[in-house]
Amino acid sequence: MVVDARLGALRGNPSLNASLVRRLSRGSFVSIRGSQRTGDGILFHRVAVNSRTSGWIQSDAIVAGWRANDDERLLRLIAGPDEFERLARSRIFLDTFPHSPLRPTVLLLYSQAAEEAAAQLSHQAQRQFERNEVPTNAAPLFSYFMNYNGLDRYNRQGARFVFDQSTKTFHYEGAALREILRRYPQSKEAPEARATLDKLEALKAKR
Repeated sequence: MVVDARLGALRGNPSLNASLVRRLSRGSFVSIRGSQRTGDGILFHRVAVNSRTSGWIQSDAIVAGWRANDDERLLRLIAGPDEFERLARSRIFLDTFPHSPLRPTVLLLYSQAAEEAAAQLSHQAQRQFERNEVPTNAAPLFSYFMNYNGLDRYNRQGARFVFDQSTKTFHYEGAALREILRRYPQSKEAPEARATLDKLEALKAKR
């Protein structure tokens, strides 16, 4: 799967100067058919995107569940200021490496990115519904927030949110944190997961 779209150029030959066939986005699946290293040390894989499209892509752009150390390499990519990119790459990790010893770390990173996103989504939704006032005789206010279209791309990454009506804010619902406690109760991530879930339960109790 492509994890670094910055390097996701599919080329006609194994060379950084070769003609561009197309650019592959993060999350694109490819099938590796062969490999070749260039004189300047870049490893290329010959890949098939579908029955009609194939080419060469830089090895650093993709990860595979069967390749040694690819989980470590992807973990290093889960960084940066954009919470959606961190969340999306974490989702790829969780789907690709179900048995990696690094999974508790990535589950926590996923939950942190989702909660950061929740804060931004809260602000954006509040502004939208202030500009477009919700009729008093319409559907319940919380249902407008839970249908806010800004949630859609996060929903596609498996992130779900709850809504605090008293503050009109979203919060990550905590599935990744519960997995940490269920599957990795002795991990170093477990105390933070428990503390965050306790805060979430306290918020639910106030609603």
